Amino acid sequence: MLAVLAFAMVASFMALIMSGRVSALVALILVPIAFGLAAVGLGYAPGDELGAMMLNGVRELAPTGVMLAFAILYFGLMVDAGLFDPLVRLIVRLVGGDPVKITTGSAVLALLVSMDGDGSTTYIICCSAMVPLYRRAGLDMRILACLLMLACGVTNITPWGGPTARAASALQLDPADIFVPLIPAMLVGAASVIGLGWFLGRRERARLGVLKGPAISAGLPDDPVAFNDETQRPDRIWINLALTAALLTGLVMGVLPLPVLFMIATAIALLVNYPAVAMQKARIAAHAPNILAVVSVIFAAGVFTGILNGAGMTDAMARSVVDVIPPELGRYMAPIAGLVSMPFTFFISNDAFFFGILPILAEAGGHYGVAPVEMARASLTSQAVHLLSPLVPSTYLLVGLVGIDIGQHQRFTLIWAALLSLILLAAAILLGVVPLAG
Repeated sequence: MLAVLAFAMVASFMALIMSGRVSALVALILVPIAFGLAAVGLGYAPGDELGAMMLNGVRELAPTGVMLAFAILYFGLMVDAGLFDPLVRLIVRLVGGDPVKITTGSAVLALLVSMDGDGSTTYIICCSAMVPLYRRAGLDMRILACLLMLACGVTNITPWGGPTARAASALQLDPADIFVPLIPAMLVGAASVIGLGWFLGRRERARLGVLKGPAISAGLPDDPVAFNDETQRPDRIWINLALTAALLTGLVMGVLPLPVLFMIATAIALLVNYPAVAMQKARIAAHAPNILAVVSVIFAAGVFTGILNGAGMTDAMARSVVDVIPPELGRYMAPIAGLVSMPFTFFISNDAFFFGILPILAEAGGHYGVAPVEMARASLTSQAVHLLSPLVPSTYLLVGLVGIDIGQHQRFTLIWAALLSLILLAAAILLGVVPLAG
């Protein structure tokens, strides 16, 4: 019964979000509370611990909320100072106004930038470069959000991206044993993202009635970057570039926790570019609306995950899925793990899946001759779907940067994310790194 309640909670939440009836903030708070009270009423959870569950969920996401707050502020300051202006001008020269070149270029740029394994920085950097171009060319902003997220879905498999390290820790494996054999499949996935960019660009070209790129590029200004002498600091571009490079290097090397790195970098950026206290306050105030919109949803997501995990709903969902797998399908546990990881990592956090559900699936697979490392590889192919989850903090940052709501993004991207995950899984099976049968 608890599993039914958990699935009903997730389904209700998704229905409200994708139908646009309520905001994500409202749904993330009220839906889990309603179902949490139902779990208490049915005797599955103690009523006096419901508040503690919610607070525990908020505490777990607090570092992420801090990191995103300062990441938004830092890269917002870099945009204000003009750090990315040369990149925007270069991209405009390379792609012109051709929708096919713009969308394909978006995919390539995202794949390169996202190699650092951090979706938030990828979204900020790529959107800084591509959003002005998409708007001037009249392209569908949902395409940009889709391509950026799918690119991160491929590169998120890197050991420093997070999921691989979680899978390795949960199953006591070497991350390199999981990741290295998956590299050819990742290359197939990267090619698929670029191919999708080409396809969507062709579709946009037809929608806009453009046969050749110059027809659009003729309407673009010679200089796509508007200069603002109150905020831009062209004389400090090399300082800002060095600071950003140092920040990204620190992120990859794990010198300090991510929230701390962004806090330090933000303080230095403010001091270097806007030494006057009044200007610092003005820049912080200018980016405060974006920060509040993202961080408030992050803490609301903590309520959802806190109740989902604290009430035992995650474990109940895992057991119910394993129990319904017929014994005759047991030898196919690796592809089954890849398939079930798509909905699971969409509805719950990566931590909950890799530490709570993957060990159960791996134990079941072991009875049929499927090695834990093969189960781990299969489960990682679903990251494109996972990143579309409303429980992923960076998702709200992305939709905010491109100016769409999360429901629009999910409706447009879900089919492509599922297709990419299936391509990654199929490539891994064909390449022999994930067995079709044990």
